[in-house]
Amino acid sequence: MSLLNIDAGFFEVKSTSGDTHLGGEDFDLRMTQFLIKKFKTKYNIDPSSNKRAVSKLRRKSEEVKKQLSSIHQVKVEIESLMDGKDLVETVSRANFEQLNMDLFKKTLKPVQDVLTQSKMKKSDIDEIVLVGGSTRIPKVQELIKDFFNGKESNKGINPDEAVA
Repeated sequence: MSLLNIDAGFFEVKSTSGDTHLGGEDFDLRMTQFLIKKFKTKYNIDPSSNKRAVSKLRRKSEEVKKQLSSIHQVKVEIESLMDGKDLVETVSRANFEQLNMDLFKKTLKPVQDVLTQSKMKKSDIDEIVLVGGSTRIPKVQELIKDFFNGKESNKGINPDEAVA
């Protein structure tokens, strides 16, 4: 999180904060654990002991996270995940949000920290720009909007290009 003052083309960094232990991989890990649990419950087989199976689950979990940013439900299918058994599971955005709600809420701490450090109030912020992959997650966008009392973030900037 960075708080900038932009005046006549000059950028002044007022404050920065962040959590290096919070990001997209954390959300992927939660989804991976969820899918492992579903597979284990269905077949009484634990894929977490199989590196190949876990690798497949991680890749699929990242895909699911990305897809749930634009659609409400994803069908997860992995053929022969382990011992010839397939994983077929439907995951909704609501499932994903429930799995990660505590992590989503943690994203607000750096926001509050930069306001405190810069001695500014929410109402002092003119524009909100979300950058980075995880800012595409609808629940993250919603929490930021709610934090800033309904103020919409700027959607005209590509999150990947802004980071670069």
